[in-house]
Amino acid sequence: MDTTLPDASGPSRADMDATALEATTITVPRPKALVKVEEPPKFDLDTYIANYAGRTRYDRLYLIGICSPLLSIDALKGAIDEAKINKDVSRYEKAVRALAEVAPSDPDASLDAAWVQETNRYVQTQTERLEHELRGYKNNLIKESIRMGHEDLGNHHYKTGDLAAASKAYSRMRDYCTTPNHITSMLFKMVNVATERGDWMSVQSNVHRLRNSQSKPDDAAKNISKITAASALSQMHQTLYLDAANSFLSIPPDLGDTYNEVITPNDVAVYGGLCALASMNRDDLQKNVLDNQTFRTFLELEPHIRRAIVFFCNFKFRQCLDILEAYRPDYLLDIHLQRHIPQLYKRIRTKSIEQYMIPFSRVTLDSMAKIFAPTVVGGEARPTDISSPFVQELIGLIQGGILNARIDLEKGLLVSNQIDLRAEVQRNTLESLREFNQEAHWRILHAAFIRAGLEVKPDEADASEQGHGGRFP
Repeated sequence: MDTTLPDASGPSRADMDATALEATTITVPRPKALVKVEEPPKFDLDTYIANYAGRTRYDRLYLIGICSPLLSIDALKGAIDEAKINKDVSRYEKAVRALAEVAPSDPDASLDAAWVQETNRYVQTQTERLEHELRGYKNNLIKESIRMGHEDLGNHHYKTGDLAAASKAYSRMRDYCTTPNHITSMLFKMVNVATERGDWMSVQSNVHRLRNSQSKPDDAAKNISKITAASALSQMHQTLYLDAANSFLSIPPDLGDTYNEVITPNDVAVYGGLCALASMNRDDLQKNVLDNQTFRTFLELEPHIRRAIVFFCNFKFRQCLDILEAYRPDYLLDIHLQRHIPQLYKRIRTKSIEQYMIPFSRVTLDSMAKIFAPTVVGGEARPTDISSPFVQELIGLIQGGILNARIDLEKGLLVSNQIDLRAEVQRNTLESLREFNQEAHWRILHAAFIRAGLEVKPDEADASEQGHGGRFP
């Protein structure tokens, strides 16, 4: 029985939960320009941004605008338009300031003070109207109306950029949800807010609640793709790349454009492929990625990711790394990938070197440099010198315990310290043959003693210690 009195003088459970959420949630702000991408990306800006909906369009346009000098003007103009559509004054002002830095003479680079004043007045009026309606719903004690009032207020705050107020309004819907679908809708809204705030622990917590919600089987099946996608994104941002890869690989192909306010199928292919390359070995990549019929639907949207994985599985590491380097500018302009690209690429490169050494007991540094550092080979007289960046990289891998090998600079070799399994098998076989020959010799000698009548029977104590069929001294 629901004993919550919305109009009581004391705070309700939802109010207390919202207050606790405000006090304990650590908001991780999205980083500003982390890098400057001078190379032109391979995507067309208009086609790229058309795949997304909602507030993520602004986030992506703004990041491209401040990171890519080639696309900055077009991207920032698009960001200004998005901010105006959503009545988000703070985002509009931020985009205008960024545009003024790169194109001061552009007409859009000057702040529209009249629009700002009018929009602020509109936002305040709408906020007061929705709060007034919500108070009326609470006085009438109609749970469904109260729930919808909180939802409308939360949507208003979210659209206009007040994410903290939006999160509080959505959390207060909890006490007035009467069906599993209401709870599911509320949790998805909280996931979207937490995603934009960069609060990935909150995203994971709400995803766990979504998995445990008592929705009907049909409704749960429709939402599983979005739930898995949100969980995978959260795991990737927590640098749990193997868990993220497994989650991306298990997203059902019916995701489509149902969640393009957060992630698209193209993003699933890229994020899942890169996380898998960085965390799985060749056998797992072949089994879990290339042979995965579910994930193949996503890989078809980004064929270069599939080619990179195929090359890695076929020991063609140079081709794999070349593909990834060619698409590095695109990934550095992705709002979710930018901060992970250096670490992901480093892991993929390290795994490539490690996998390359597996079949060999020793390999020349020149041959390795041609695969893993071709620019070093062409740009330095002695790419295998101890001061070479490539040799220093190998030294770091050896000191870090990643490569069990040693470098012979005099002969220009990288020598593996691992046990030669083939030689170990040969040694074990020879030892077995030696023991068999010795055992056969003693048995033949014993038979000869018996035929000559020279057998000496042991005492009972000696027989019990020696046992039946024991060796003879």
